[in-house]
Amino acid sequence: MFAMIVAETAPWYQWAADLWKGIADWNFLQFVVAFLTIFGFILTSATILVLAERKVIAWMQDREGPLHTGPWGLLQSVADVGKLLLKEDIRVKHADKLMFLLSPAVFMAPVIAAFAVLPFSPYIQLPGGALTTGLVFLVAMSSIDVIGVIMAGWGSNNKYSLIGGLRSAAQMISYELPLVLAFVGVIMLTSVLAGQPGFPGQSGIGSIAPYQIMQFQNSAWHHTGIGILDFIFQGFTPWSWFFLFQPLMLIIYYTCGLAETNRAPFDLPEAESELVAGYMTEYSGMRWAMFFLGEYGNMTIASAVASYLFLGGFAGPGVSWLTAQGPLLWGFVGNILALGYFVFKIYGLCFVFIWIRATLPRLRADQLMQFAWLILMPVTLANILVTGLVYFLTSALPTWVFLTVLAAINWASVFGFIWLVGRVTTSTTRHAQAPAIRAQLRAKPAIPAPALRDGVPARVALPAGSHE
Repeated sequence: MFAMIVAETAPWYQWAADLWKGIADWNFLQFVVAFLTIFGFILTSATILVLAERKVIAWMQDREGPLHTGPWGLLQSVADVGKLLLKEDIRVKHADKLMFLLSPAVFMAPVIAAFAVLPFSPYIQLPGGALTTGLVFLVAMSSIDVIGVIMAGWGSNNKYSLIGGLRSAAQMISYELPLVLAFVGVIMLTSVLAGQPGFPGQSGIGSIAPYQIMQFQNSAWHHTGIGILDFIFQGFTPWSWFFLFQPLMLIIYYTCGLAETNRAPFDLPEAESELVAGYMTEYSGMRWAMFFLGEYGNMTIASAVASYLFLGGFAGPGVSWLTAQGPLLWGFVGNILALGYFVFKIYGLCFVFIWIRATLPRLRADQLMQFAWLILMPVTLANILVTGLVYFLTSALPTWVFLTVLAAINWASVFGFIWLVGRVTTSTTRHAQAPAIRAQLRAKPAIPAPALRDGVPARVALPAGSHE
């Protein structure tokens, strides 16, 4: 009888042992650490960026910014989070309930999913995070945001929300194309470098995995035996970062990232001066906060992707050297360093987001679409053709000749692109102002302009006996 009981209960013991073995597995621990890091970073990043945006814009406009909540106003964003958690969740009576309730989640989910293929350090990454189709995955996740915005605009049963949703769909789809084409220049560089001495991959076969693209940018250092140099430059070669060879594609990618995240000067879907708050008009409380969180989450994703494709990812002095050591302590220090470098690059690029918002006014709808289809698309296509042509002409020469010629052409193209944008901006502005100018010229009698005194309109003399 005892033997029968043991035989029947043994599978349960085996099941418990297998469960504990799976929980204690190193890969499962890595998954838990990476998931908590990614989720915590996304939630706290929005709070940090809101405070940074207020402080940076205040600094640029010679103001103080938040002051009263906490020391130097550091707890203002925490107070805002508490307010949103406690604020009433108002629902529109005649809205499409299912779309209205699900759209914030649809908008927010891709923000979390996108970091699945963007490691924070050699260890802080989901198992299998070096997805070979990483860029395709990122593009697919960014496309889901469009669905969430349209759902919010349609489900709100509000014409202003609907207009904002449709604006956003047109804008995000239009700028998705030059954004993807900006990736092609980077992929072509990996195809040229693959299989070369010191670089990963097979000859002629590029990569669309962000982690492998980062390795292409940091594999140029050869072990020298000089301790301090190997510590600094092993796995960290900033002279081979792709922004040096494709700076124009970095500018175009970042511009498309501004449009994809609906940030100024591409914030037409919200356009509070025209549409109250666009597709978020009818939302309040935590549902509104999820849209807000998604916007700042998309800022961090755009900055993280730019860091991986053009700025070497989480690479920095000491990371590869420390993580290659045997003791666990040195590996822990190396991963913390990598996390710090990566977050520093992300927030540095987010600073540019804020800087642009404080600098540039909102574009008109026609300017926004013309900029995508008539400037960015031809420029990215031309860059692909020029990159291929330069490689064809220099294929018989060493690789460094190709890289040098490509870098020279691309940096010259950056200045040409700036000139082109300035010329087009002036032309479209004059075209938009032409009807008003013609109407003023046709007016009889002509309306005299006020006299100027040191650039300030002079005080108009009032008739005798009148009162101000």
